Amino acid sequence: MGKEVEILVIGAGPAGLSAAVEAAKYGAEVLVVDENSKPGGQLFKQIHKFFGSRRHKAGTRGIDIGTELLAEVQKLGVEVMLNTTAYGIYPNDEGVALAVNGEEGVIVHPKKVILATGASENPLAFPGWTLPGVVGAGAIQTMINVHRVPVGKKVLMIGSGNVGLIVSYQLLQSGTDVAGIVEAAPEIGGYGVHSAKVRRAGVPMYTGHTVLEAVSNDDQSGIIGAVIAKVDSRFQPVKGTEQFIECDTIGIAVGLAPDIALASMADVVFVNAKRLGSQVPMHDRDMMTTREGIYIAGDSAGVEEASSAIEEGRLAGIAAAQALGKISREEGEEAKANVWNSLNQLRTGPFGSGRADTKEQIIKQMEEWKVKNHAC
Repeated sequence: MGKEVEILVIGAGPAGLSAAVEAAKYGAEVLVVDENSKPGGQLFKQIHKFFGSRRHKAGTRGIDIGTELLAEVQKLGVEVMLNTTAYGIYPNDEGVALAVNGEEGVIVHPKKVILATGASENPLAFPGWTLPGVVGAGAIQTMINVHRVPVGKKVLMIGSGNVGLIVSYQLLQSGTDVAGIVEAAPEIGGYGVHSAKVRRAGVPMYTGHTVLEAVSNDDQSGIIGAVIAKVDSRFQPVKGTEQFIECDTIGIAVGLAPDIALASMADVVFVNAKRLGSQVPMHDRDMMTTREGIYIAGDSAGVEEASSAIEEGRLAGIAAAQALGKISREEGEEAKANVWNSLNQLRTGPFGSGRADTKEQIIKQMEEWKVKNHAC
């Protein structure tokens, strides 16, 4: 069973939906597929208000941004296939393999592919990490914000990046006690606007500490607490500084890794994304990879915030539509320049400048690769 389409977008999160909207605006035929039962990705877990500038949705909750994007997608007539897993990209432009509802096989033959597959949570191994009650921060967010299911009565969060801070605050909003936030680095890793909220709520911050073990109850059906300790300059536990923290849940928020499984099948060239995650596909300023017609956007191109994912999705959508001849070169270049202005604003400041440098390095490597391989 085959299906022809101009643009296939894999992933219905902020990057994928934004790419679909931009491409469809210029008249491209777009199909979006997502393995989940609902579109929107992480946006529908984000009940907090975005901050920054108005053009970056400041003051708007993530769930509302997701609703707006879905409304645009529907208005533009974009086809969305949910419960659909893209499990293979065949060589020689033979198509993309989809599994619908876990059974029906479909081969899609797109002219352009936009990979917006997001990222997965990094695990953290320590004695007791497989016990019931030790759970990823993303899963916590899904349970409390999407399904309205409590994860426990007292949660200890490991990791003070934006995810750890935001989920801790959302736990407080749900009525859950947060026993503390443990961070191996000497300082909090996330934005001050997020850390200030949990600090004001009286949540202890254990910077320069690590978790040593989760302590189980008698029948190992759950946990009763965690043992943490200070770390030295080499992040090794300091003997004699151990302390027991009572909790029935441990949340793990120690970073994300780009989901590059499909990109690997597409036989693209990878580079080290450094602080943006692990290996990511090399890409140019249009978000196109080293394989003609395959674009990357969002966390799968390097982990950042949802706002950056939205802008990268827009870039990929405009570029794909332009490559299909749906938009003139002049109009396309102007539209992409506007998006880049927005992205550059997002990547300013002490946190963003590092991300901007990394992205520029990736783009520079792509330019060098094109020269070396005589690519256009």
